[in-house]
Amino acid sequence: MIKEDSLPANGMNILYCGDRNIEDGLILSVLSLLKHTAEPLHIYVMTMELTLGERGIQPVSQGTIQYLDHYVKRENLNNSVTCIDATKLFQAEPPRANLETRFTPCCMLRLYADQVPDLPERLLYLDNDVLCRQDCSAFYHQDMEGCELAGVPDYYGRWFFRRHLLHMDYVNSGVLLLNLSRIRETGLFARCRALCREKQMFMPDQSAINKLAQSKKLRKRAYNEQRRLHRDTVFQHFTTSFRFFPWLHTLTVKPWQIEQVHEKLKLYEYDDLFQEYTAVTAAMKG
Repeated sequence: MIKEDSLPANGMNILYCGDRNIEDGLILSVLSLLKHTAEPLHIYVMTMELTLGERGIQPVSQGTIQYLDHYVKRENLNNSVTCIDATKLFQAEPPRANLETRFTPCCMLRLYADQVPDLPERLLYLDNDVLCRQDCSAFYHQDMEGCELAGVPDYYGRWFFRRHLLHMDYVNSGVLLLNLSRIRETGLFARCRALCREKQMFMPDQSAINKLAQSKKLRKRAYNEQRRLHRDTVFQHFTTSFRFFPWLHTLTVKPWQIEQVHEKLKLYEYDDLFQEYTAVTAAMKG
C-alpha cells in the first residue's frame, strides 16, 4: 500500500499494468516519457502473481522496479517508480468469465485502480507498447471536471463497436487519462469488474469501459496514434493493424522488436531511444 505522505504534490502520475512480460515495453515507454517530460514523473506499476491451471503469471520483478526507480532519479530526484501488488484485489474479484480467453488477465488490472485508495486522483494509464514522442503535458493537464476518463477513438473499433450511429465514441484503452475521484463516485470500475466477471467479451476491459462509462472526453488521434506516425503524434501505440499489400493480412510489431520496427514498419524515428534502451537493459542484466 502507498503511504499518503508519499504521494506526489505535482508532476505527472503514470500508471502501467501487467505481469513480468511487460518489462521490455515498460522500460522503453518510461524512457520515452523521460525524454519528453520536463516535470516530475511519478510512475506506478500494478502487477500481480496468479496461477491459472498449469499457467503461472509472475509479477514484474522487484529488480526491474528498483533499477527503473534509480534510473529515473538520475534525471530528476523527484521522479519515482512504485510497484503496487494487486494480487489480493484481483483474487477478491476475479473476472471469471474472461480468465480463459486469449486476453491476459493482467490487461484487466487497470480496473482495480479505484481499489487502491492512495493512488493519485489523476492518472495517465499507458499500455506497455505506447511510446511518447513529444511533450504530453497538454493531454495530461486537460480539464477533467465531471469526466471519468479521456481517450482517443479506436482506429478500427470506432466503426464496428460504437454505440451511436453518427458518433464515433468507442475509445482505445491503451492511452487513458483517468479521473479516479469521479470513477469512484460513479462506480465505473466496480461495474466494469462485475461485467468482466459475468460476461465473456472481446477485449474485455476495453469493452467494459466503453459500454459503461457515463462521461468521457474524446481527443484527437495524435494522443494515441494506432496506425502510422504523423508529424503531430504525441503517443504512438504499436497495435495490431491490417495491411492490404501484397495481400490482406495483420501486422503486429512491438517497439522492443527493434529489427522488425526497422524492417517491417520502416520506422527509424526512435533509434536514439532504442540505443538508450539497449544500454539500460544490458546494464540491468550485467
